[in-house]
Parts: sequence; C-alpha cells; structure tokens
Amino acid sequence: MANVLKLIRKRNLLLISHSRKHPLYSLQSFPKSTLGAEIKDAESLSKLNDNEEKQHKLDLTFGNAEEAFRSKKTTELVRALFVFNLCSVEFLVKNNTEILKWSRRLLGKTLFTTLMKGTFYGHFVAGEDQIAIRPLVSRNQQFGVKSILDYSVEEDLSSKQAKEAEAKGCVPENQPPLEELDPEQQRFAAHEEFLDRRENVVSARTYFYDDEAKCDENMNIFLQCVDAVSGSTKSTGFVAIKLTALGRPQFLLQLSELLVITRKLFEKFAGEGDILLKKFRQEEFQKTLDVMGVPISRDQTKRWFSILDISQDGEVDLWDWDNLLEENLQLCKLLIVPNKETGIPEQMMEGLTEEEDEQLKNMLKRLNTIVEYAKEKDVRVMVDAEQTYFQPAISRIVIEMMRKFNKDKAIVFNTYQTYLKNSLTNLKVDLDLSRRENFQFGAKLVRGAYMEQERERAASVGYEDPINADYHATTDMYHACLEEVFYQIKQRPLGQIAVMVASHNEDTVRFAVEGMDRHDIKKSDRLICFGQLLGMCDQISFPLGQAGYSVYKYVPYGPVEEVLPYLSRRAMENKGILKKVQKEKSLLWKELKRRVKAGQLRYNPLENSTVG
Repeated sequence: MANVLKLIRKRNLLLISHSRKHPLYSLQSFPKSTLGAEIKDAESLSKLNDNEEKQHKLDLTFGNAEEAFRSKKTTELVRALFVFNLCSVEFLVKNNTEILKWSRRLLGKTLFTTLMKGTFYGHFVAGEDQIAIRPLVSRNQQFGVKSILDYSVEEDLSSKQAKEAEAKGCVPENQPPLEELDPEQQRFAAHEEFLDRRENVVSARTYFYDDEAKCDENMNIFLQCVDAVSGSTKSTGFVAIKLTALGRPQFLLQLSELLVITRKLFEKFAGEGDILLKKFRQEEFQKTLDVMGVPISRDQTKRWFSILDISQDGEVDLWDWDNLLEENLQLCKLLIVPNKETGIPEQMMEGLTEEEDEQLKNMLKRLNTIVEYAKEKDVRVMVDAEQTYFQPAISRIVIEMMRKFNKDKAIVFNTYQTYLKNSLTNLKVDLDLSRRENFQFGAKLVRGAYMEQERERAASVGYEDPINADYHATTDMYHACLEEVFYQIKQRPLGQIAVMVASHNEDTVRFAVEGMDRHDIKKSDRLICFGQLLGMCDQISFPLGQAGYSVYKYVPYGPVEEVLPYLSRRAMENKGILKKVQKEKSLLWKELKRRVKAGQLRYNPLENSTVG
C-alpha cells in the first residue's frame, strides 16, 4: 500500500490521457490569483465590480421579493410556484419515481419531455447539453450569479443492482469474514445491509462501480463538463466531480483505513492535546513501541525516527508525519503487534494485489487528467465529499492535487461536511499544511448529505457516531469553521485561501456576510463566495449577487429522461425543507402580485440586469 502514497505524492508523474478528444499539454504558469481573480477575464463580472453604483444594498433578512426574482420571467415565477406546491403534496413526493415512469409510458417521449421542460425539469435543470444551458448561465451571470456545472445523468438502478455493483466495487479479494474484524476495521469494510449507498440520501448523487471502462467513461463526461464550463462561464465556473466515479471504491475504503490507523499511531506516540501542537521525541517513540509490544531494535527505532523527523529538530509533529506518509505506511507494515484476542503477532496493515494496485493507479490517473485539463482551460474543480468511510482517502488525495495544481491559483477545492464532529480539526490541519507548503487552499463548506445513513451504519456496525449531536451543534460547527477561515485569511497574504459557503441556511449565510464585515474581508476580494442549487433559495443567491458578492448556482444539465433520478431527489429534498420552501413560495406570490399591480406581466429580466 506504500506504493499508493508514492503514486499520489509523485509530483511530476507522466500521466497518459484517457481521451483523444482532450489531449493534455504541459502545464502553463498562471498569474497569482484567488477564487475571485477568475473574474479578470469575465466581462460581465468585471462590469459588476466596475459599476458599484448599480449594486443593490443587501437585505440580510432575505425577504426582498423583487430583488430575489429580478432575473426571472413572470412565466418562471408561475412555474416555480406550481413546482413548489407539487413538492408539498406528500403522496406525489413519496411516489414521484413511479409517477414519473407511469407518465412517461402514458404520454410518450415527446409529450412527456414537453411536460417536464414546462415543470420540474425546467425549474431544476438548465438544459440538455452545454449549448442549451448557455442562455440561462449567461442570464444568471448578468445578475451576479456564476455557475458550477454538473452533468446530472444518473443510472436508474434497482436496489438489487446497486447492491451487486457495490459488492463488486468494495469487497477486496482477501477480505476476511466481517466477524473477525474489530468495530474500527468493520467501519472500513462493506456491509450487506448498507451496500445501496442511496438509501436515506436525497441531496447527493451516488456512483456505483461497474468496471474500468465505465470509470473511463465517467472521466470523459467530467472532461466534457470542463469544456462546458469553459465555453459557458468565461473563466468563472467550477466543475463538480466525485472520486467514486473514477475507480473502485474499495481503494478509498482501504486507504481511509490506513490513514486513520497512521493518524491514531501518531496520537499514540504524541499523546493527548491539540493535534497541531502534538509532537514526540525519539525516546517517546521508543517507549510507545515497547508498550505496544513491537519487536523492533534500538537501531531500527533510531533509523525510523530520523526518517520521520523531516525538519531534523529532534521532534516529529503532524506535518513531519503526514509528509512522509509512505514511510509511515512502511513503518506500519513493519510493526508486528499481538492480536488483541489471540495474542498471535500480525501486521497492522494488508497490501493490494497487483491487479488492485493497477486499478488504483488508474483512478489517480483519471483524477489527474481531469484536473490537468481543467487547469489548462482555467476551470476550477470542486471535489464533492462522500461517506465518512471514504472521506479520509478522498480528502488526502484532493490535498495532494492541491499540492500539485494550486501553486499559483486555487484550481482544486476540497469539501468539508460540518455535520461531522471532526470537521473543524480536519479543516485546521489542511489549512496548516497549505500554509507550511505554500499552496493555495480551496474549500467548500457544507452541512452534509449522509446523516441518517451514517448514524444508522455506526449504530449497526458498532463504532462511534461521527455526526454532531443535533442541528444546532452542526450550525455551531459550521460557524466555527467559518471563524477559522476568517482568522486564517487575515494571517496570510491576500489570495492564499478561497472558501465557498455552500448553504441554503439563511442564518449561516448571514453569519458569513457579517463575519466578512467583522474581519474586514472585502467582497471585491472574492475570498469568500456562496453557493446554492439551481431552482432553490433564489432569495439568498440573487440578492447576494446583485449586492456584489461572489455567488454560484449549482447548475445540473442533461437529457430529460436521463436526469429523472436527480429530479426525484430534488422533489424529496424540497419536501424535507418545507419551512424554507414556504418562505420562497410566499416571496414568489409577493413578486407575482407586484408585477400584476405594476402592469409588468411581460417583464423582461435582460432589461433589468445589474451589470452595465
């Protein structure tokens, strides 16, 4: 498994392109930039900054209906009201998948497509391809709202098919029976009852492994998304990707387990306290190995400690430890410790087979291909977070991509789920690493998409629940992460940190805006941006954009019949946030009535854009 990290860490690895349509060239140097420097070549957003007199004062109650829907035609207001009202009918939402399939059979393809474009599809999806989405992307941009593009075609698998695919992708050849694993090891193993990762998840897309050819196909789709962003957003956009689309999720499970083991090993050597302040010396290293019952000589201890002590100051801190992770993995393989129950000596870790090692290399090559091509096209890559049993590996790989590609501009962004108890610690560790190694840090902060599933799995398998106690604790964690970001921004040269506040929660958005003022972080610096889904929370997105803040809409696109699973999840999500939808419906009615009274039923948004 040490080869895994060597592969990840090898900065100048020559990687082959998997698509003849997207030849890769040598990386070009880019001017020093931040999240907001992308607007340098974007005419409309440059105008937005150059015409501050046209920027609207932000109403932090997010209750200004005219501001919220300034970018919308009257027919779009009516459509939104219709869609939101349907989303409040429990029978329709609960049975939406069956109803959509039945409607398709009854109406036929042409009539069904027309109906969907006039309702759910038209509200939540931008268009069928990268050409069709351009009018909407351009119009939103004229009101200060940029785009994160996602080709939202999803396979409509049955639960049985999903479980079979997950078993194929997650169970290694040499996995022992689950009953032989302790709870922490079981956390990073596949379990029959949780093989369908879509269960209890409505706000996130799920990829299942088929074969290497399918992963190549997914990579090419992401490359096409990069082209769509480049062609539609004038160097202001993102492409959203998931690592589980690019390879066997088994490797993410195994690497996550290794990372957790090595982190716990560091904590054994360094003791309790703030993770960023923890250190250990050679004598503490030797003492802990003795306590663990590790048969290692004094000369071996001295040699390993010398390797781990990068700074050669006689102490190993987390930065030393993580920077030599491949050596740590070699050390963990060397560490033969007694089994807790049998007392029989055993290795702390297992390796990969040759075939598995090659498949892992393919996963990393695919990711590198996407990021390299995105940098060439001046497009940013947002890597979405996934379940906690995958996430340590995902975050580690994304940080390695930052090391390689974020030297001059934040190209790669990681995602931090603040409903997790360890989210602030992970954020601090990664921020500290970016400071020490002088690469630009890019992040998206979200609440999280897998709460029910994570809690159920933790209780069933027998490890600690990774989720915060309640909604308020998650809000506190989100705000604590924001405060850490604000503090770090002020400690570093301008432009070293770029963070997206991806939230539909008005209190959190308000906290972020007020925090920017409190820490004197200017909206024109584009260090903090905001993000919401297309078709949701326009009362947050557009007033922010029209007031000059950096704002993004997550913009899905794809053929009507192939995005039905995405639309199904949006319907479920709107039912789950009924209170927020109720406010948006109220504002829609308010704006519709205003236009009727003002004789503006034929209102043309393009005549009222906030960009000169």
